[in-house]
Amino acid sequence: MAAVATCGTGAGSTGSVVAAGSKNHVTSFQRRGPRASGSDSSYSRLVSIAGTRPSVRNGQLLVSTGLPALDQLLGGGLAVGTVLLIEEDKYNIYSSLLFKYFLAEGIINGHTLLVASAKEDPADILQELPAPLLDDNFKKDFDEEACNHKTAESNIKMKIAWRYQLLPKMEAGPVSSSRFGHYYDASKKMPQELIEASKWHGFFFPEKSSSTLNIEPCSLTHGYIKLLQFIQNIIYEEGFDGSNPQKKQKNILRIGIQNLGSPLWGDDICCTENGNSHSLTKFLYVLRGLLRTSLSACMITMPTHLIQNKAIISRVTNLSDTVVGLESFIGSERETNPLYKDYHGLIHIRQIPRLNNLIYDVSDVKDLAFKLKRKLFTIEEEKEYTLNDLYKRLHLPPDLSDTVSRSSKQDLAEPSKLLGPGCGVMAGGKKHLDF
Repeated sequence: MAAVATCGTGAGSTGSVVAAGSKNHVTSFQRRGPRASGSDSSYSRLVSIAGTRPSVRNGQLLVSTGLPALDQLLGGGLAVGTVLLIEEDKYNIYSSLLFKYFLAEGIINGHTLLVASAKEDPADILQELPAPLLDDNFKKDFDEEACNHKTAESNIKMKIAWRYQLLPKMEAGPVSSSRFGHYYDASKKMPQELIEASKWHGFFFPEKSSSTLNIEPCSLTHGYIKLLQFIQNIIYEEGFDGSNPQKKQKNILRIGIQNLGSPLWGDDICCTENGNSHSLTKFLYVLRGLLRTSLSACMITMPTHLIQNKAIISRVTNLSDTVVGLESFIGSERETNPLYKDYHGLIHIRQIPRLNNLIYDVSDVKDLAFKLKRKLFTIEEEKEYTLNDLYKRLHLPPDLSDTVSRSSKQDLAEPSKLLGPGCGVMAGGKKHLDF
């Protein structure tokens, strides 16, 4: 099971309390001493992990995705012990940015990273992580960009109706690892000293591949086997499973897997319509079992737009806990559509986990758009607007239905327009012709 922030004193504590109650003539429901210290309370022990907080809904331990706006959409953050699947955009521009935000958040909070990729060397990925923003700098940059955006809209006097940005108010002060969720400057790289001080493990599949290993049919591909073994060893050897208590304070393992399911991993699921889906689905099944029994959270990016079989996509979705899809406007008709001129794509919250249940929650928010500014990646929600407002903003003619109804009434009042010149209507509805 995934780690849950609960409060308790152990299984054997109930009997001692009852015995003490009978001896001192107090009830078993009365606390006779001070509350257990932080080292004895599982609640305090879990909450004390940097970069985590318990969910207000179910007490589940949460970590930030690195994007506070996305945390809010997911119900407060990413639950420990779960898988977040990011459906890549067509050109893998914005999904890779979310992937880097997730890893950068781990470095800021001192979490252990496990980066797996078949395309880029994990060391190179870490060098491309965005730099954290100071709170006062974020407020200044955000206000400046909002002012410029407002000025441009006032000049053209045409503004798309989007309701609000999902960004919480910021407090002035330096960036702190004790806070939940940070903002990052996409135009700058993370300082080298932060990367060198972090603890991370890299899995680069081209270096782990071996042509001498024979793989049985319908089993896991060589890349998936090696990756699962690597993840399992890290979890067990460093005590993230809880069986071997860590010497120091407990920590979170952030697992990032890039381009899973692509041909670079030796999977043909994207190449043929009837590809071997058993390998990918079995990998996700085993991976989720490892996460459920450890203090770890995983983000996976997958090129689902290349998978032709919709049934395979459905199975992959069911084996993931949280699913977020990115739809870029690059190369599509929406790129030139004035409705979306200020945005770079849509974000779809397809699935939200409902832990310890057989069904999943679906987000109430449907229409979301994202925008990559000079420094910030923002998410905005579409506002409800009337057709008349839309016509005014797009400089379109008035409602066509009203025009048609008015013209039809005039035509009925003047039947000669319907029948043409030289035609008329006699009393009783009979037609006659004028020569």
